[in-house]
Amino acid sequence: MSDAPLLILASGSPRRRDLLNEAGYRFQVENPGIEENEDTTLPIRQLTAENARDKAAAVSARFPEAVVIAADTLVLLGETVLSKPADREEATRMLASLNGRSHEVFTAVAMRQESTSKVIDLTVTTAVHFKNLTSEEQADYHARIDPMDKAGAYAAQDHGTLIIDRIEGSMSNVIGLPMDEVAQALREHFGITPELR
Repeated sequence: MSDAPLLILASGSPRRRDLLNEAGYRFQVENPGIEENEDTTLPIRQLTAENARDKAAAVSARFPEAVVIAADTLVLLGETVLSKPADREEATRMLASLNGRSHEVFTAVAMRQESTSKVIDLTVTTAVHFKNLTSEEQADYHARIDPMDKAGAYAAQDHGTLIIDRIEGSMSNVIGLPMDEVAQALREHFGITPELR
């Protein structure tokens, strides 16, 4: 739609960029350039929602006419929130803690258009069930990916079949952007639909 507003992805994540690209959207990428809140003592819904809103607000201030979309993804294992590992040792511990267990992936999405004061927030949850792997198999998986910029130290889209038994819910949510819900919100609230097919 030529009269639709500019869509901006407020994220440095190549995975979110790929998801929007694959869905056929025209958009530009702007890095929010803010520090994420990593206080994992906060409830996971609050933490992810605040981070997504802060990222969207930072970019909306620079592009008030555009529709800005931002997201934050974290993993919840029992009562423990897992963010991105600080180092390789923590990445190894995170993957071991998920081994043979089920966890939830929370992605909060914030969409806003400053010029119209329109704000849409949503959170999508997906259950992920891990295989039971030996420590050698876990190390082999980490040798194949870069776990450092990924919540929970794994990536469902990168050799995920090696570690994941099954997923209940949105696969794209686990990757970083729940595309069904995002597409519906963009269409219904901002008149933005995929252009590239």
